[in-house]
Amino acid sequence: MRPLMLQGHERSITQIKFNREGDLLFSCSKDQKPNVWYSLNGERLGTYDGHQGAVWCLDVDWTTSKLISGAGDMTTKIWDVEHGTVIASIPAKSSVRTCNFSYSGNQAAYSTDKAMGQNCELFIIDVRTADSSIAEQNPILRIPMLPSKITSMLWGPLDETIITGHDNGQISIWDIRKGGREINSVNDHTAGINDMQMNKDGTMFVTASKDTSAKLFDSESLMCLKTYKTERPVNSASISPIMDHVVLGGGQDAMEVTTTSTKAGKFDSRFFHLIYEEEFARLKGHFGPINSLAFHPDGKSYASGGEDGFVRVQTFDSTYFENIFE
Repeated sequence: MRPLMLQGHERSITQIKFNREGDLLFSCSKDQKPNVWYSLNGERLGTYDGHQGAVWCLDVDWTTSKLISGAGDMTTKIWDVEHGTVIASIPAKSSVRTCNFSYSGNQAAYSTDKAMGQNCELFIIDVRTADSSIAEQNPILRIPMLPSKITSMLWGPLDETIITGHDNGQISIWDIRKGGREINSVNDHTAGINDMQMNKDGTMFVTASKDTSAKLFDSESLMCLKTYKTERPVNSASISPIMDHVVLGGGQDAMEVTTTSTKAGKFDSRFFHLIYEEEFARLKGHFGPINSLAFHPDGKSYASGGEDGFVRVQTFDSTYFENIFE
């Protein structure tokens, strides 16, 4: 089946996310305007206007009522999904690199870059009764990250912990109930972590790293369970909710893109078996590196966002589900 090509961004995509039901797809890019689309037909529902810089991250809560985004204009914004209006704009002292709602949707976390003399910090805020006054309130928790900056972040089970991936390859777990104390950390990656995504039940997560590999970790013990090796940096990885499959996307640094032909296969989505770690399929399409990937919650399609500014939604053929791994 031909993929849906969603064209609404003027610059490269930085992150894409489905809502919990999967009927909406949210995307953000370096062009300052997060978009929302119908995932079924690729129709654009609208844009969220308000940021003055590249939008690096976004997340939608489980009721699809609130959207959070972080940008290079040194703000985190909370939006009303339905009306596209800004509920709150929270100033920061440097670019906001990651942001996530907790599973319950009661709290949100975001992290800032190490830049302009500011250290990287992780903030946790209460968003149950979010309004414009949240900008003046102190966060529930503020955790300074001294050794290296956070490049990706996830909430752990029961909203009790936060898992962070860093630009030196380190992964750490922080206990929110004990004032943000570090419980555990591992250094299985040798280069920066670009993306982390949970599996459906939150017991495992997959990382995508500049060291040309993706790894599967246990979300409580941080034990490395599987490794998926490629020959180029991995920008994003996502776990299928219904199959033992993981999809990887990447390519190379944006400044090297003009020297690479699309035929070289560096911009493909690559499918690996979750358990056997073997690659079994590739899908072409993007004209540049893939920056973000997400499986649809029903597992029957997936979306990819690339350096070329396009979001592609690919529905799987029936043969994909009939395929038996030998």
